[in-house]
Amino acid sequence: MANLLDQLAAMTVVVADTGDIDAIKQFTPRDATTNPSLILAATQIPTYQNLIDRSLQESRQAMGPGASAEEVVCEALDEICVTFGKEILKIVPGRVSTEVDARLSFDTQATITKARKLIGLYNQAGISNDRVLIKVASTWEGICAAAQLEREGIHCNLTLLFGFAQAVACAEAGVTLISPFVGRILDWYKKSSGRASYPGPEDPGVVSVTQIFNYFKTYGYKTEVMGASFRNVEEIIELAGCDLLTISPALLDQLRLTDAELERKLNAFDPAPTEAQIHLDEANFRQMLAADPMATEKLDEGIR
Repeated sequence: MANLLDQLAAMTVVVADTGDIDAIKQFTPRDATTNPSLILAATQIPTYQNLIDRSLQESRQAMGPGASAEEVVCEALDEICVTFGKEILKIVPGRVSTEVDARLSFDTQATITKARKLIGLYNQAGISNDRVLIKVASTWEGICAAAQLEREGIHCNLTLLFGFAQAVACAEAGVTLISPFVGRILDWYKKSSGRASYPGPEDPGVVSVTQIFNYFKTYGYKTEVMGASFRNVEEIIELAGCDLLTISPALLDQLRLTDAELERKLNAFDPAPTEAQIHLDEANFRQMLAADPMATEKLDEGIR
């Protein structure tokens, strides 16, 4: 019998959720996602010190001799994220996700400007837009920014997504991909309910992603669904068949070492019955989000 990872890869695009280049080499996923915390963790690995040094040098050169230390650091953060992204793209055949500064989450124009800068750094290295996803927070402002970026041919991964309103607004904006945070949703419900655990099919994060997936497929939205932020293998098993799943190296290893039959739970060609289609303007979006305390709290916490 094949291991769970091989079976999963046959029905879902497996993505590595890490900035650790050696871990990506080990699991050979199609895509990879990064965020500032993952890049920070990777920068602590001595092997990658040369990448950090190169990024700092390039940022100093880009800013010129008159730049302040703060300006150099801000430039270096972008350089470091893109430097790791370029190295990752030497390994994966697909795409890498690189995140816009979360401090820009409520500023549409600043998000657009930062995204153009990041994709420009990739383009300067000869990397085309189709190999990069710009990660943007799923605020109303972020979704509006992503809609404009998609019109410009800059593909977006909408992150910090916890609620149905966020997902629907992203799909209507025509974004390339969304990353619903399975594990962080579970964290909130465990804390709120006092329960120590949930069975896989009842896991609130699993239920949320399942709802979003079936809604998108029923109404023909092109936006891809990529489950993210997993706490355990059971959550991954329950979302087998999702468009993509981004998984940490530790959980990828667990899947690889487990021999068991994996059942497809989600099917894009035969989605489960879902609710009536809705359309959201800004007022309806904000009203729906405000009515969901979990999504509101987790979005604010993620940005902080």
